[in-house]
Amino acid sequence: MGGPALAPGARYASTTSIDLAEGWSVERLTPPSRLFGANGLRTGPDGRIYVAQVSGSTISALDTDTGDIETISAKGGDIIAPDDLAFDPAGNLYATEYYDGRVSVRGADGSTRLLRDDLPGANGITVFQGRLFVNECRVGGRLMELPLDGGAPRVLVDNLPLPNAMEVGPDGWLYYPVMGTNDIWRINPEGGEPERVVGDLGVPDSVKFDPQGNIVSTQAHTGQVLRIDPRTGDRRVLANLTPGLDNCTFIGDRLFVSNFTGEITEIQADGETRTTLPGGLSWPLDLTVGPDGVLYVADGTHFYALRSGSLETLGMLFSANYPGPIRGVTAIGADEFLVTTAAGTVAVYRPAKEETEVLAEGIDQPYGIVTGSDGRIAVTEFGAAGRVLLLRGGQVETLASGLNSPVGVAFGPDDTVLVAESGAGRVVSISGSTVDTLVDGLQTPHGLLVRDGQLLIADAGLKALISVDLGTKTRQTLAANLPVGAPPGVTAKPLLGVQPFSGPQGPFTGLTAGPDGTVYLSADAEGSVLALTQITR
Repeated sequence: MGGPALAPGARYASTTSIDLAEGWSVERLTPPSRLFGANGLRTGPDGRIYVAQVSGSTISALDTDTGDIETISAKGGDIIAPDDLAFDPAGNLYATEYYDGRVSVRGADGSTRLLRDDLPGANGITVFQGRLFVNECRVGGRLMELPLDGGAPRVLVDNLPLPNAMEVGPDGWLYYPVMGTNDIWRINPEGGEPERVVGDLGVPDSVKFDPQGNIVSTQAHTGQVLRIDPRTGDRRVLANLTPGLDNCTFIGDRLFVSNFTGEITEIQADGETRTTLPGGLSWPLDLTVGPDGVLYVADGTHFYALRSGSLETLGMLFSANYPGPIRGVTAIGADEFLVTTAAGTVAVYRPAKEETEVLAEGIDQPYGIVTGSDGRIAVTEFGAAGRVLLLRGGQVETLASGLNSPVGVAFGPDDTVLVAESGAGRVVSISGSTVDTLVDGLQTPHGLLVRDGQLLIADAGLKALISVDLGTKTRQTLAANLPVGAPPGVTAKPLLGVQPFSGPQGPFTGLTAGPDGTVYLSADAEGSVLALTQITR
């Protein structure tokens, strides 16, 4: 059985020109993403939509008439994990940085300064009459006013279960959604007791107001966009979109809605919808091919099957029993996957049954995962201990420790464990208690794949796919100038995470192969999946 087919007539282009060894070809199975997720939306003073992209560490400005996108704050810059945005009357842009617990300001002159760095889960943000309000999207989150000089916050409400994007209504009260209770509440910015406005929603994660003074709220779980009368609580469905909605904004009376996937949709007055920007992969990490020959993609908040050139969502952050943001994945049966997650767990995930069975937890940044012929499960632990763990029969043992940022893992032909030691620029083999260098001279090795006596290495630093003959140790670069890792000259800054939901989030260039020998690689720098094929003559 061959690999997934491209969409009819599609040969997706990229700004990256990939160099290939003789006898190899490459195709993009998904189009490069124009946005790396679409989280907070805010209409700027210039009439463009400013888009926060957490996974892309980027803020962009979208001209909805031309489709042009300008990078306002780039990956590797001072703003690390932008989630929601607000402008003050002077044109200064304020950004919450969800995974890093920060609020930063980008001045109208392009300068950047840090306002606070002690607000875990900083998320919803708005400016009202020159005053800045922020909340924390976490269990026990706070809603507070932040002095513009960076002084201590004034807490309006405490102990909220996952508040999110908020706005001040025509009545001068601050309206905020609470995802953990499916409610929208309001409070006087001067203080006092909060009031519940409406409940029994579909995980509301934003509140904005239309020109008539009605609440417009996206529902992350159901994919609905609701118009709600703040006086009566009466609601009307404006659109039924894909689950994973995140935020919304108006340009005049035109309504635009964002999705985790990077899709932005305009909802027109007659209820029709128009795709302003298509969605795609926002953070492709590991890949695996199931026994059905289908390619499966871990994209952080989403888990996809790639069928006939289309991404089919099997699970996402708001699906029942989703294991958490997935890093590493390997198929072990029909609808059965071993996964590692940003929540520090190793689990068996069965998306069709909406089941997750946790095998181990409390691991410091697990990444690669693979199973051997004898049933052993090997997992890398990227964190400070630098361990390789073995799981078998419900027990967890340490195979090796003290490695420098281990990421990818594979079993060799003799069930020797091979590990990509990304911080040391090498691949090691582990047999018993012995750790030996197998391949050196690398830069940042990530994904590993063993097939036909060859070890394939995805090196995110060298931006190359390298083949090493396990018998002769002959090395060949199969593909170079791959769209993986950080852009040239940029040092990507890891996202620190929000406990207990997620530990630090980092990149992972995954590798897998189909039954016909096609090699699949996650191209995180452009948000695509590549298929590399050896041409037979």
